Amino acid sequence: MIFDRFRRKVGDSATEPQERESAETDDASNNAGDSESEHVEVIDETPWGERAAAVIPGGSSTGSKRPSVIYGDDEMVEPLPTHYSRARGASLFLVDGDTEIEVIDCTMALGSVALSYADEHVLRAVVQAAALGNVGGMPSTIEVSLAERLCDFIPCAEKVRFLKSGAEAVSAAVRIARTYTSRAHVVHSGYFGWHDWWSAIDVAGVPDRVREDATHVPFDDIAALDRAVRDVRNDLAAIVIEPVVERMPSEAWIARARQLATDTGAILVFDEIKTGFRLRPGGYQELAGVEPDLATFGKAMANGFALSAVVGRADVMDAASRTWISSTLAGETTGLAAAHAVLDWHEKEDVCASLATIGAQMKAAVERAIVASGLEGITVSGLDQMWRLTFEDPSIESRFIRHAVEHGALFKRGAYNFAALAHEDLIPEIEAAASASLVAIKESPPR
Repeated sequence: MIFDRFRRKVGDSATEPQERESAETDDASNNAGDSESEHVEVIDETPWGERAAAVIPGGSSTGSKRPSVIYGDDEMVEPLPTHYSRARGASLFLVDGDTEIEVIDCTMALGSVALSYADEHVLRAVVQAAALGNVGGMPSTIEVSLAERLCDFIPCAEKVRFLKSGAEAVSAAVRIARTYTSRAHVVHSGYFGWHDWWSAIDVAGVPDRVREDATHVPFDDIAALDRAVRDVRNDLAAIVIEPVVERMPSEAWIARARQLATDTGAILVFDEIKTGFRLRPGGYQELAGVEPDLATFGKAMANGFALSAVVGRADVMDAASRTWISSTLAGETTGLAAAHAVLDWHEKEDVCASLATIGAQMKAAVERAIVASGLEGITVSGLDQMWRLTFEDPSIESRFIRHAVEHGALFKRGAYNFAALAHEDLIPEIEAAASASLVAIKESPPR
């Protein structure tokens, strides 16, 4: 299994891979012709989840991939796999002891993959970029060419800056807005990652004074938006909106945000991290016909490779040159090459329309399973491209996720399931896994 050669028991000497390879080579040379001399490597049989918990706080560097978030935090009688060894198409191959369990992934890496895992066209572009040298002491030409293409794809984009994650991109957009307006306060609605400027009131490690310059308003609440803007009108730097939260916003909500930003001289920012290259290549703004001053993109833009972007009006984006936004690997070429390959896909076919069709089929399949089971308190909702399973009873939800993995599918607990092109021929299998999970819930006591 991949990376098994680096596995070791806790307390074993941590021989570096290079040193180990050298030792193995020397040993082989010294024992040439000795058929009885074989190197036997000790493999640690401790479950990956347990090993991860010992060395990674929370067990995962991504909060939404912690075992307790995937499966629920109540104790499991029989632990389920927590890590994968490889991914291809719409499948994850989960590590379970010395075997792999293939499951259809309906989460698609939190929506960052809209084509397929290891898509051949994307992978070929990435490998070529890596072979040519993925970083250098000057920016690569590929950074320029991708920025030019994004300006053609995204309605509001006149200039572009690249980063690596969605949280970075939105934080950069906020800094650009504050620099452009010479103001501090941000009114926001949505989820924008882990950085201090936005973090919720109960997040530890964020000074209260940082939160004083940000006001949250509920999604699609015009009255709350009006009040928040009125309270800080002369110090309003930006209105930052995640335009789709479980459902489409009302036209009035988006129009009001656009008008308030214009009237106050503030910057309207759309977080299109989830919606870009999924609802439309240019995101919600392309669908709605309302242009923000700045927007952020990521996730499906590079089909799972690390890349995000801040795009927007040229005069606003130029404020980035009057502040400091920089990352050593912002222009690293493998992510840029992946995005180029994704744009190629969108140029040759209507990927977003296909995602809508496939997502609708996924939703319908799960709904059929729910109806057939006779279980109540379970609903399927949301946009076809990014849909949700909602359970009135959290314990039933956890049991459903666990049983579904046992029957060959991974669904997202508490958030979005994302359609990918790779799901197209897997609808019957998704329905079968959902159905088997629901039957298991009915037939087995809570665990």
